[in-house]
Amino acid sequence: MEALEAILPGRQVEGSSGTGDANREAVARDFEAQLADGASLAFRLAMSVLRNRADAEDVAQEALLRAYRGFGKLRERGAFRGWLCRIAWRLALDKQRGTRRREKRELAVDPAPPERSVEQVAAANEFERRLAVAMDELPEKLRQALVLAAIQGHSTREVAEMLDLPEGTVKSRVHLARKRLTEKLQWLAKDLKNG
Repeated sequence: MEALEAILPGRQVEGSSGTGDANREAVARDFEAQLADGASLAFRLAMSVLRNRADAEDVAQEALLRAYRGFGKLRERGAFRGWLCRIAWRLALDKQRGTRRREKRELAVDPAPPERSVEQVAAANEFERRLAVAMDELPEKLRQALVLAAIQGHSTREVAEMLDLPEGTVKSRVHLARKRLTEKLQWLAKDLKNG
């Protein structure tokens, strides 16, 4: 508990009794009760996005830190898992985007020789760009379910546990996300097939 108290905003170094300290201690106890399950959940979610253990551990730790700092403001303590998932998800995506930007900068300096024809590379790049735009345009709740279930390969039950949702809701969100992506990318798929 000392480690958690060390990151609590406004913590006084000198111990003083009062309602502020009692409130902080109550928040710390409530948080610790949620922490065991939340830590592994944040790590699994970050790992599913990043596919790198060290990065996932960093993201999970940052998510737990942010969750702890805001835990006292959480109105419904039962919503902790979903709230922590959203924090971990956003942090993982931010980390992934930063990694992609860094890789693009590195490739721009020393690009690998092309193994495919110029047309194939251009078509693949265009498709990836359009897919990324289409994914970004999806509402977050649909994108989360799609990435975890369809792209990262988690079962519906695993995704439901990670996002603290019923399995039926996960299935519905994945279906709707696929449908929206298909509609947005349909014209591009026809062009690639004909070309």
